[in-house]
Amino acid sequence: MTSQDGRSPILSARDLVRVFQSGSAEVRAVQGVSLDVERGEFLVLLGRSGSGKTTLLNLLGGLDRPTNGAVLFEGRDMGGMPDSELTALRRTRLGFVFQSFGLLPLLSAYENVDLSLRISGVSWKERRARVEEALEQVGLRARAKHRPFELSGGEQQRVALARALVTRPAVLLADEPTGDLDSATGAAIARLLRQVASERGVTVIIATHDLRLAGLADRVKEMVDGAFVEDAAAAAFAPKRA
Repeated sequence: MTSQDGRSPILSARDLVRVFQSGSAEVRAVQGVSLDVERGEFLVLLGRSGSGKTTLLNLLGGLDRPTNGAVLFEGRDMGGMPDSELTALRRTRLGFVFQSFGLLPLLSAYENVDLSLRISGVSWKERRARVEEALEQVGLRARAKHRPFELSGGEQQRVALARALVTRPAVLLADEPTGDLDSATGAAIARLLRQVASERGVTVIIATHDLRLAGLADRVKEMVDGAFVEDAAAAAFAPKRA
């Protein structure tokens, strides 16, 4: 499917179903979800805990495979990719930010951001330029030598965002990126994510219950019991694009 401007979506979900076993019972975390995400779009998956938004985000990012249905990245079915190709895709075209930050405690901010490039075999000279650029973008170049325990929660999340951006991904997926932050810091991270989409053209997909993020989105899809719903809460956040 192509958008109105003739371009194909960068990421698509087709009739996604994800079922987990819980003892003898089946839990249908995602139920028949279909979705097209445009290039450069800021999309929020809004829902309470247990709504299925994190499971859907993991499916879209290739961190999990659907029970049924398909996820297409630039028209290619990710489910048909061998593990090696899917791993390479996640390292180079997809960036991930999580609520828990996931920083290595013994490494500095610079080293945490540099690690994914080092693993990918990027040259030292290019790594240095890209790490400095990423830290500058999130406002932490002056804190590059500090380790996580020397940084505030907001600064740690900025390092995690720089780590995701340093590979120059086409799509950034974030799971509750403001969940562990106070209101002011969470609002700053929300604005930074909006800036990433607006100024760099990165497609940003966020799973959250934070209405501040929903208010900045181009589009909001609300989830309840593993499926999208249309109601007053989601309709309140109209697309901001001209």
